[in-house]
Amino acid sequence: MDLKAYCLSLPMAVLDYPFGDTPMVFKINKKMFALINDEGDVSLKCEPLQALAYRDAFKAVSPGYHLNKEHWNTVKPNLDVDAQLMKKMVKESYKAVVQTFPKKDQGQYLELLEAWN
Repeated sequence: MDLKAYCLSLPMAVLDYPFGDTPMVFKINKKMFALINDEGDVSLKCEPLQALAYRDAFKAVSPGYHLNKEHWNTVKPNLDVDAQLMKKMVKESYKAVVQTFPKKDQGQYLELLEAWN
C-alpha cells in the first residue's frame, strides 16, 4: 500500500515538511493527522481508549514517538497491521483531528470525508 498516496487522497489533506527534509507530515486545516518517518513508521492520532486497545492487540503499535502518548500511536510497518487496518487507522486519525476544529467547521470536513468513501 502506498501510504503517502492514501493520506493525500483524503479530502483537503496536504503534505508538509515542517521539520526539514523529513519526516513527511500530513495535515488537514494546518493540523497534523499523520507523520511518516525515514524508517516508514507512521504516527497517527487516536481516541485514548482506542489507542490503548491497538497497543494491546498489535505488536506493531506503540505509544506515539515524540508525541502525546495518550492520543498518538506509532505503527511499525510490515509487522501485524495489514493495509486495511492501516487505512482504518489513518481515517480515524483524520476524524480525530477534525473533531478538534470549531463546531462550525467540522461539518464541512466530515461531509467531504463521508462523500470520499
